[in-house]
Amino acid sequence: MITLAIQAGGESRRMGGDKALLPFLGRPLILRVVERLAALADEVIVTTNQPADYAFLGLPLFADLQPGRGALGGLYTALDAAKQPLVAVAACDMPFASRALFEYERDLLLETDVDVVIPSSAEGLEPLHAVYRRAACLPAIEDALEAGEWKLIAWHPQVKVRTLTPAETARRDPQGLAFLNLNTPEEFRQAERLALSQPSD
Repeated sequence: MITLAIQAGGESRRMGGDKALLPFLGRPLILRVVERLAALADEVIVTTNQPADYAFLGLPLFADLQPGRGALGGLYTALDAAKQPLVAVAACDMPFASRALFEYERDLLLETDVDVVIPSSAEGLEPLHAVYRRAACLPAIEDALEAGEWKLIAWHPQVKVRTLTPAETARRDPQGLAFLNLNTPEEFRQAERLALSQPSD
């Protein structure tokens, strides 16, 4: 029913290396994200342009179908590669990605006729912690790429989108950590301290 697609292998200039592979509490960060979310999915895949670096995961790996098109190209690759009708897309650098929030997004998609369920926060929409209906979204993203779009949500007007309000999101992510992403060594250290203070982590 649902594929979990983890977006990995992007440039990490501020980190000085591929942040998905850097140790988080002693293990590669991406492994933490996989383990937090894998139980919600029937299939887990990883999109990366450095597949050899991720072979240790033992998961299907997919390089960008349209290299150089940034996050939108990565999303297109994820939906194209997925075998299930629904696709949960997560960034590789979110150590507190929320299975409960993804399950809520999935259930809303199943219960309604929308094509995307995307949470929002104080910073705006969170397309890399969202669930997509593959059949409707894939052609819309393809059209956006062909039109030269780069913005990750440029194609949203072509489909039915259900946006979770910050209040709805907060009920499933009460500590407000699900969208925390890591871009610098100091953010890594802060997130590790946070993880050590979490009962479930």
